Amino acid sequence: MLHPSYSDLMKVVNSEVEPGEAKVVNSRYSIVMATSKRARQIVDGDEALVSAEGKKPLSIAVEELNQAQIQILSDEDEE
Repeated sequence: MLHPSYSDLMKVVNSEVEPGEAKVVNSRYSIVMATSKRARQIVDGDEALVSAEGKKPLSIAVEELNQAQIQILSDEDEE
């Protein structure tokens, strides 16, 4: 089982959204895609932003997201 839960991760990601604004993440799919992309970056050599000792890349990515060390950007924000 994934800890923290998807709903907890969604709360962290959407925590800085002002009332009335569109949420950054609306589905589990967005969380899965973001963490898998970050895990691939770690595998490819990016530095982990949290303690990585003995952890797999996906676990590191989930922890980074949960600690708000990384952000999920919308398609418009990436341009």
